[in-house]
Amino acid sequence: MIRQLLKPIREYKRDTVLTPVFVTVEVVMEVLIPFLMANLIDLGINAGDMGYTLWMGGILVLAAVVSLIFGALAGRYAAKASSGYARNLRRAMYYNVQDFSFSNIDKFSTASIVTRLTTDVNYVQMAFQMIIRIAVRSPLMLIFALAMSFSINRQLSLIFLGTVPFLAAGLYLIMRGAYPIFGRVFRTYDRLNNAVQENVRGIRVVKSFVREEHQKGKFMSVSGDLYKDFSKAEKMLAFTSPLMQSIVYICMLLISWFGAQLIVGGSLTTGQLTSLLSYTMQILLSLMMLSMIFVMITISRASAERIVQVLDEQPDLRSPAAPVHDVRDGSVSFRGVDFRYSKSQDRLSLSGVDLDIKPGETVGIIGGTGSSKSTLVQLIPRLYEVTGGSVTVGGVDVRDYDLKALRDAVGMVLQKNTLFSGTIKENLRWGNEGATDEDLVRVCKTVQADEFIRAFPDGYDTRIEQGGSNVSGGQKQRLCIARALLKRPKVLILDDSTSAVDTKTDALIRRALRCDLPGVTKLIIAQRISSIEDADKIVVMDGGRVNAVGTHEELLKSNLIYQEVYSSQVKEGGAQ
Repeated sequence: MIRQLLKPIREYKRDTVLTPVFVTVEVVMEVLIPFLMANLIDLGINAGDMGYTLWMGGILVLAAVVSLIFGALAGRYAAKASSGYARNLRRAMYYNVQDFSFSNIDKFSTASIVTRLTTDVNYVQMAFQMIIRIAVRSPLMLIFALAMSFSINRQLSLIFLGTVPFLAAGLYLIMRGAYPIFGRVFRTYDRLNNAVQENVRGIRVVKSFVREEHQKGKFMSVSGDLYKDFSKAEKMLAFTSPLMQSIVYICMLLISWFGAQLIVGGSLTTGQLTSLLSYTMQILLSLMMLSMIFVMITISRASAERIVQVLDEQPDLRSPAAPVHDVRDGSVSFRGVDFRYSKSQDRLSLSGVDLDIKPGETVGIIGGTGSSKSTLVQLIPRLYEVTGGSVTVGGVDVRDYDLKALRDAVGMVLQKNTLFSGTIKENLRWGNEGATDEDLVRVCKTVQADEFIRAFPDGYDTRIEQGGSNVSGGQKQRLCIARALLKRPKVLILDDSTSAVDTKTDALIRRALRCDLPGVTKLIIAQRISSIEDADKIVVMDGGRVNAVGTHEELLKSNLIYQEVYSSQVKEGGAQ
């Protein structure tokens, strides 16, 4: 884990190393000041030597200025190092997430990934800054101040050592109780973020069903759990302050008591007692800072483990060592394909699928809910890995392709259409960054989108809000199809992508796709038979298996499932 967490330091090694160096100089100056003060009192003020007093006063001012300068430098470099470290850490996590397959993403929830990239990184950043600065300053201050104390009076300095075991035992018990709670806190953060994301994304549904109070209750429940856990952990950590203060005051009382007796006996000077009291504060303040570090490390340890889980996660899908970069054509073949989403899942989502699709064919796929239609087509661009059997595109197993080359050759419009913040042009050019304005207009005309786009005041420069909330479902679907067409794919997959458009527009889109893309293999998943009845062949899915393959007329004569779907839609007017 430590090795993974150290990698993001990279270009900030210099700042990370210089911070402790500056801290060391700062500490040396701070430790010298009580020693110089003792000489000022004993040899200057008490001896009535004004020259020595002024000389020593000047040295004290210089030491304080040097300490201030190096302390400021240490703070500046620590801030730069920790901010850069957090940036690199987020980038490393984000880049790794980009390589995740769908199954990797399924392992972590979206809310959990967001929490790890934000809250968890913030805690680790604070811990990193404390480690390179305070975790260096505190031990050095402790060691140097103890050394100076022992050089002044060994007997009084033993008081410090006597308090250390009590402090260590108290801190150990506090940390031991607090750590498991913080682990639970961050899991609750995931649930809280998930509740917020669900509510914001589905706010229209919430309002239409008047479920605001339900959502408030759901949020308050998770927020209440977070409050309880945090309160419990903070109550434990709150004992560190009174523990440290008790030890500080006990030490000061003991040193004052025994120090006064030694002064009366002549074995200790007033200046030395003053410096010992100053070293007492330095020693115990350094111990208090160490306790703060332990608290921060306790909190950030849970965050660090969650971050490393993301960094250590290996993408399930990778390009082979010697990948194929050229996709010959749009032929697709399934041979004995089995698939399950997770190893723990008993039931196969797809079982024994055999299917051949020729280049340029239009294939309709129909079946009931849960018949694994979407799962079938997601294996073509290798969004998931087959459990058994093989899927080939252009005569080559998809596992032998370079992933980018394969996915560039497959245009896919998923059930959940997603548009991103930006203009319509920017969204369309996701399919092809180098597409000209003429290319954009051409594909938008193909999918019957040009007319509604030009109806907007800004036309193709109209800004799309997050998630495409300012366009209708049908408009969003057509923009997503246009985006896929700009890739100029050899295989085009439409996963129920025209469900939100009327039958007339659906028919116009299908006609345009057939005329404008004659060499492109088209797989169309649909609920309406009217959307696929003119396909070269239709695949009927049932329970994760291919139930039948044939044309519209052939299936109407021979397949019971297809007949039932057709009859129900004709009766309801869905196919007319």
